[in-house]
Amino acid sequence: MLTARKRAVASAAAALTGALLLASCGGSDGGGSSDAKTLRLWHYEAPNSAMGVAWAAAIKEFEATHPGVEVKFEEKSFEQIQKTAPMVLNSSDAPDLMEYNKGNATAGLLSKQGLLTDLTAEATKRGWDKLTGAGVRTTSQYDDNGVMGSGKWYGVTDYAEYTMVYFNKDLFAKYKIAEPKTFDDLVAAMDTFTENDITPLASSGAEYLAHQYLYQLALSKADRAWVDSYELYQGKTDFHDTAWTYAADTFADWVKKGYIAKSTSGATAEQAGLSFLQGKAPILFSGSWWYGRFQDEAAFDWGTTLWPGSDLTLGSGGNLWVVPKSAGNKELAYDFIDITLSKKIQNLLGDKGGVPVAADPSAITDPKAKKLITDFNTVSGRDGLAFYPDWPVPGFYDVLVSETQKLITGSEKTDAYLDHLQEAYDKGVPKS
Repeated sequence: MLTARKRAVASAAAALTGALLLASCGGSDGGGSSDAKTLRLWHYEAPNSAMGVAWAAAIKEFEATHPGVEVKFEEKSFEQIQKTAPMVLNSSDAPDLMEYNKGNATAGLLSKQGLLTDLTAEATKRGWDKLTGAGVRTTSQYDDNGVMGSGKWYGVTDYAEYTMVYFNKDLFAKYKIAEPKTFDDLVAAMDTFTENDITPLASSGAEYLAHQYLYQLALSKADRAWVDSYELYQGKTDFHDTAWTYAADTFADWVKKGYIAKSTSGATAEQAGLSFLQGKAPILFSGSWWYGRFQDEAAFDWGTTLWPGSDLTLGSGGNLWVVPKSAGNKELAYDFIDITLSKKIQNLLGDKGGVPVAADPSAITDPKAKKLITDFNTVSGRDGLAFYPDWPVPGFYDVLVSETQKLITGSEKTDAYLDHLQEAYDKGVPKS
């Protein structure tokens, strides 16, 4: 995500290309009423992102293998789907297949509300359960309370995602700054940039980037049990513990030191990404969903590194393909998911800067893409995917955005910030 995010994400670059189709698609097991010759598909990935490129190829493959069936793709923004999905999915205007954010507060909530199709039988029959590893599969399954990690399959992903430090190699070289290998290296680099009147970190207070910086700082002082308590309710979460307190205090200090500009309190993720792409901000901490776009658009040399000094980082299986309960052409939707998990599409996704879940590693030829997948394997191998900060409870994304904006502007102290997060979290945690 986000939700992060991804929440997320490069999707902010995706423009709305069409209004909602008023006629829903028909089929044998859905609520629509068309001729079953159309697959209505929604997603919010930028056309030049790895997923956007791969899924465009999947559409061509689908139409080639399904003569007479047309894919009607509607490109949405992340925020549009995030805000309108419950209403749309509870109507006859629902698509047959839709990308949706994963986690308790998003896909989990929709599953609990009965708006998504149970995909368990299809996952077994079509082998989706064998193609996705345990860490990735966590966000596909939800129990009766909408809590991820067990229960029925309500979504399927064909990629994984994780966060990393993107840095502008040209700017680092210009100011004779070593590429960051340790956390102290990262701080020293930010000090050098501020001394040269350059704000080092690209950030966005109006969307997910700012509170993901803060969550990563907390993760650097946390362990797996801490994550499971926060995300899966396997213990009590205290927002005034060592990890959260360090994160809030350090983030506020970074604003004071000029590492993060106060003017970014109202910035979007897209604006943050552009500040990096345009060579204005030398460092961006964000997700692998930017990778393909940076490969395509960056006019300078850039590199990546995992957040130094932390075994944990934000990440998970990618956003989910979900099939609305009211979808008219569910079999077509299942067939499309199959194609996105095929070696052909998975290898393409990997070469374009994505993190495929079922690719042939030897088929990935791009050096940066190989680095991306190698670093993901490092994180996954040490059980380092710590999900996203807005996932645990419905509505927490908006709380994190508004409260973190106050830290950026200085209108709220860290104790009050943590108090407000605790209040919102406790209110949303399911009562046993």
